[in-house]
Amino acid sequence: MNIAMLSYHTCPLATLGGKDTGGMNVYVAELTRELGREGVHVDVFTRSQDEHVPHVMHNLGYGNRVVHIPAGPEHPLPKPELAMHIPTFAAEINKWAAEKGIHYDLIHSHYWMSGVAAAILKESWKVPVLQMFHTLGLMKNRIAQSPAEIEGEYRINGERQVMQDVERIVAATQAEVGQLQLLYNVPREKISIIPPGVDIGRFYPIPVDEAKEVIGEGKCPRLLLFVGRIEPLKGIDTLIRALATLRQNGAMDHECYSLAIIGGEPDAPPEDMSAEMARLKTLCRELGLDDLVVFLGKRSQETLPYYYSASEILIMPSHYESFGMVALEAMACGTPVVASQVGGLAFLVQDGITGYVVPGGDAEALAKTLEKLMRDPALRERLGKQAAEYARFYSWDKIAVRVKTVYEELLEENGNCKD
Repeated sequence: MNIAMLSYHTCPLATLGGKDTGGMNVYVAELTRELGREGVHVDVFTRSQDEHVPHVMHNLGYGNRVVHIPAGPEHPLPKPELAMHIPTFAAEINKWAAEKGIHYDLIHSHYWMSGVAAAILKESWKVPVLQMFHTLGLMKNRIAQSPAEIEGEYRINGERQVMQDVERIVAATQAEVGQLQLLYNVPREKISIIPPGVDIGRFYPIPVDEAKEVIGEGKCPRLLLFVGRIEPLKGIDTLIRALATLRQNGAMDHECYSLAIIGGEPDAPPEDMSAEMARLKTLCRELGLDDLVVFLGKRSQETLPYYYSASEILIMPSHYESFGMVALEAMACGTPVVASQVGGLAFLVQDGITGYVVPGGDAEALAKTLEKLMRDPALRERLGKQAAEYARFYSWDKIAVRVKTVYEELLEENGNCKD
């Protein structure tokens, strides 16, 4: 079975924490690797963003390839401009496949732009398409707090068209199924629910002292953690305000605490720093938290298990998450999670069992829940153990088998079943 995996706007090999790098990158990389173990050949096609990076790389093992396709300038572009180069991307994939003499049985596309490219290739290859959106434009618009956060009609229209064109859509949770049905009128029979997975061979509990030695955080014995993109919908300002409340209440008076924020580029020059990073840094200064909050910038996937294991709590104060892979990784490392009761997080984090869920955007509620965990080491230990056990149900070997089953169903339905 040969699969063409499309990840147009972001490469699965990119360092996490950048503007467009996060859970989707991990999903594509880990699923591809696990499908390889299952004997499925996958070529991941992504737009080339650096002319100095080899166009074909074998970093995901099992003969599976990441193919960087030139489509427009080979450097990062704003998403509205990216959309203009999708036809070129599809044409160059078609050309590459012809030159390699490879026939793909199915296209698995990620995010709506990849779905647009998949629809073009589908016409040429006569194969079915499986689509995963990861985030939905209309959901992002529902929680947008400023005009700058509103997704353009070009995206909404693109999503609607992709939903019509593809044979099947993968939703991460029942919440996403509801969003697809309510906001986009997608028929339920067109949707399969398969959550993302976690690599339990990489993400597992590491002794705290050993983890802290690796990341160099031994001086501050009590570490809180946020991991993710630095953008308004992640709700980091809510977390910062919650910490200010905790300090005001005296909850941090007798212990050395640190909040590590992984993501973004905190050391960028002022003219290059993102508006959200600048806003969050200003907020920390205004609230007198510069000694408590540390912006660490991007970190590799290989380093994250040490940060999760060294931390007492992983905090996800997002306004919207289709799933929440960071929460799953932290749980696999035995770290309890405090998350907003939104989207996939409301399904993933079991309240009072693997962590706690709190109302999104409520700094007071977040502070109260954090204080409860911070003051009770036995509670943290119990939730952490239960979280690690629960995460094992999401191991990638289990998830990849479910995805492969959908591939086989689509091939059978379309009369293209291949061994």
